[in-house]
Amino acid sequence: MTSPAASLPPLFADWFASRGWAPRRHQLEMIAAAEAGAHALLVAPTGGGKTLAGFLPSLIDLAERGPRPEHGPGSGIHTIYVSPLKALTTDVERNLMTPIREIGLNIHVESRTGDTKQSKKQRQRDNPPDILLTTPEQLALFCAWGGARAYFADLKCIVLDEVHAIWSGKRGDLLNLGLARLQSFSPGLRRVALSATIDDPNLIAEWLVPG
Repeated sequence: MTSPAASLPPLFADWFASRGWAPRRHQLEMIAAAEAGAHALLVAPTGGGKTLAGFLPSLIDLAERGPRPEHGPGSGIHTIYVSPLKALTTDVERNLMTPIREIGLNIHVESRTGDTKQSKKQRQRDNPPDILLTTPEQLALFCAWGGARAYFADLKCIVLDEVHAIWSGKRGDLLNLGLARLQSFSPGLRRVALSATIDDPNLIAEWLVPG
């Protein structure tokens, strides 16, 4: 992980201050990693702002993007969040919307799980959100779709939550195939992994990096 060479933009610094918070070291490190275009593995205790740290670079990038084009470059999904549990995507969506609403960001977030209605999935294909929250299985299905290459061409970041629970075994193999496919669609894609506990961080860090 890089040293904290980044700071919060004023818009976000003001939001932290309004809540009586100061940015944690690992949150600033994640911003620095994004500025360097680096993949990142963050291991931090539950309740330490880990999930927010994973999303902060994307929120900052989207806040600075300006109006989103309706078509063409820049109109697709910016960030994908992958959780091993579909119930977790609901909690994360609710928590993520708090800073988006309170800061007043024009960022569209949606979830896509096995429970998502087909009509909503079709709408997500026609009108992609800025941030999509999903599961390994749904991501695999989405990547196999014929229009996936163009759909994910603008993808900048994928956040893998609770990575210790999904990196190995059959789900890990499925996810790894999806990551490789997404990387081929968007070569500059950054991979970010989050976990509260990992026995061997170096092993997962090696798994995380493409190739």
